[in-house]
Amino acid sequence: MYYVYVLLEKETGENYIGYSSDLRQRVERHKSGTGAKMARKGRWELVYYEAYLVKADATRREYRLKHDGRARRQLLDRICNSMLLD
Repeated sequence: MYYVYVLLEKETGENYIGYSSDLRQRVERHKSGTGAKMARKGRWELVYYEAYLVKADATRREYRLKHDGRARRQLLDRICNSMLLD
């Protein structure tokens, strides 16, 4: 399985979108500060993920969410209540 995920930094409200074949390990790496450059500092929480059987589907979705403002806005609007949790 391949996962596209959204992390939220609770204090700043910043979000990060990524993909991984091992979601648990990847989220732990973000939390420990060894994740992607944009997600190294702060208290990152997993707020959303999608699962794909094929890597190409996951990378295509991640690319679209990162580079298509409309797709990103639609996703963030759909999960806005999850992003407000304390």
